[in-house]
Amino acid sequence: MSTTAAKTNETVKSRMSTRDIVLIGMFAALLAAFSQISLPMPTGVPITIQAFGVALVGVVLGWKRALFSTIVYILLGAVGLPVFANFQGGLRVITGLTGGYILAWPVMAALCGAAIPVKSASAPVSLFFSIALSVIGMLFMEAAGGLQWALLAGDKSFGMIMAYSFTAFIPKDTTLTIAAVIAGRQIRRTLVRGGFI
Repeated sequence: MSTTAAKTNETVKSRMSTRDIVLIGMFAALLAAFSQISLPMPTGVPITIQAFGVALVGVVLGWKRALFSTIVYILLGAVGLPVFANFQGGLRVITGLTGGYILAWPVMAALCGAAIPVKSASAPVSLFFSIALSVIGMLFMEAAGGLQWALLAGDKSFGMIMAYSFTAFIPKDTTLTIAAVIAGRQIRRTLVRGGFI
């Protein structure tokens, strides 16, 4: 193969396919659906199952498509579409108490997607690293969300919010993240076998 042909082939491979774009849009819509399952709290930050959705998107799509899918979701919400929890939309959500959690989703999704099992790794080792990276992503989301919440709340320190998170959010989100990794790996295998990914 000539150098020019090789470069052209690499360019085509690096571009996003129609299938990628469809998957990114579909999973952004899935995130919007997961976001509506929430329990409002007096603190202003609802209890949700969004960590499950983000981890699932990451594991199923892989880091790159998951990154774009979460960014698309955020942009849709930022322009006013009611995709955020409790059918909210607009920049006020991004800049509000819960905005830090949402803005951290691309990082969490990418870490979950980066843990896609490689053929050379045994199943238990692959699962362990997948769960470990995903939980790290979830903890990053909790820290980023807690930091913005503390900065905007004024009457609560970051330490107080993280202490609350370790009771109200982190145990739940850890469980949800692990469940999403296990389910997502199976879904991904099925989609790969069917030629959808």
